[in-house]
Amino acid sequence: MKSTEKLNVVLQHIKDVFVGKNEIIDLLGIGLLARENAFLLGPPGTAKSALVRALSNGIEGGKNFEYLLTRFTEPNEIFGPFDIRKLKEGELITNTEGMMPEASMIFLDEIFNANSAILNSLLMALNEKIFRRGRETKKLPALMFIGASNVLPEDEALNALLDRFLIRVKCDYVDPDLLHEVLLAGWKIESRGTDETPTITADEIVELQSLCRTVDLTGIRKQYVDIVHNLRNTGIKVSDRRAVKLQNLIAASALMCGRQEAVVSDLWVLKYIWDNEEQIEILEGIINHIIEKDDSESQHPQALYNKTPNPEEVMKEMQHLTERWQDESLSFEEQNVIKDKLRYLQSRCDWIKNNDQKQYIQKEIEALWQKILQTV
Repeated sequence: MKSTEKLNVVLQHIKDVFVGKNEIIDLLGIGLLARENAFLLGPPGTAKSALVRALSNGIEGGKNFEYLLTRFTEPNEIFGPFDIRKLKEGELITNTEGMMPEASMIFLDEIFNANSAILNSLLMALNEKIFRRGRETKKLPALMFIGASNVLPEDEALNALLDRFLIRVKCDYVDPDLLHEVLLAGWKIESRGTDETPTITADEIVELQSLCRTVDLTGIRKQYVDIVHNLRNTGIKVSDRRAVKLQNLIAASALMCGRQEAVVSDLWVLKYIWDNEEQIEILEGIINHIIEKDDSESQHPQALYNKTPNPEEVMKEMQHLTERWQDESLSFEEQNVIKDKLRYLQSRCDWIKNNDQKQYIQKEIEALWQKILQTV
C-alpha cells in the first residue's frame, strides 16, 4: 500500500470514530503532509484534544507531546529542565527527554495563555522547527504543531503566535441531524474502546512531506496569484511569506488525492487562512466561486462539499446587515466588512433552490446595495 493510501486509511478510521468532523480531520491530514501548523478554535467539548490524540496515535514510531498552557507555565514544563550535571560544570544544557523538543506530534492546548517567558522560544519552534535556549540550538523532529483555544487572542503581542499557524479551523458542535450517529459512536468508545487503529510510520510521513514539495503547481498558479490579489484587496492580510507557504497546502491536497499536479479544486484549502471569524464567510464565498468551476475527476472530497444555503438563515443575515448599516457610528473598516459579507450572501443566494425565495432575497440584497451607494 502506498504511503498516501495508508495516511488516508488512518484519517478515514478517525472519521469513523468522530462523526461529523471530516473537515477538521482532512485539514489536519493536509497540515501533516505539508508540514505546516494548524490551529483549532472552538468551545470545550468539541473533541479538539481527542482528534489530535487520535491522529498522534495513528503515527507509529514517533513521540507525542501534549500540554495545556496556563499563564504560569514555565519553560521547563515545555522544553525540559536544565541538566544539573552540566550546570555544575558551568554549561546551560536542557534535558529534553520526553519533552517538546523530542516530539514528532505536538499539541498545545490554550495556546494563547503562553507568557513572555516561553513566547520567543515557542515562536522560533513553530516557525523554523528549531529549539533555541541561550547558546543551545537544536533542530526539531516535529512533523506538525497543533494549537487550540476557546477564543482568539485579544493581546496584539499574541497575534504573532496565531500567525505561526497557517491553517485555522473552527470547531463547532456537530450538526443536530448527526447527533444520533455521534451518540452511537461515543457509546461504542465508552463501552468497548476503539478497534485496532491503522497506522503510518513517522518515516513514511517524512517521505510524503518531501514528495509534497515536488508537486507541480503550474496549472493553478495564475488562479492562485489572482486569489492572493483579491484577498488583499478585500482586506484579508496575505503576506509574501504566507503566500509562499500556502502553496504547501495546495500541493498536499493534490498529493492526498494521489496526484503529482495541482488542479483548481485544490485551492479549497485557502478557505482556512482567516485571521478572525468574520473572514470565514468571506473566504468561503471567494474560494467556492472559483473551485466550483473545476470539473476534474480527481478532486479532493472537501472541494466538492458545498452547503446548500438555508433561505431563512440567509434572510436573517440580510436583516442583520441592514440593521448594522443603519448604525451611523460604523468605522470605515466595519463598513467594508458589511460590504464583503453582502457580496458573500449574493454569491450564496445563487444556490437557493426555491426560485421565489431566491428572488425575494435578491431584492433585499439589491435594496441594501442601493442604500450603501447612496452613502458613499
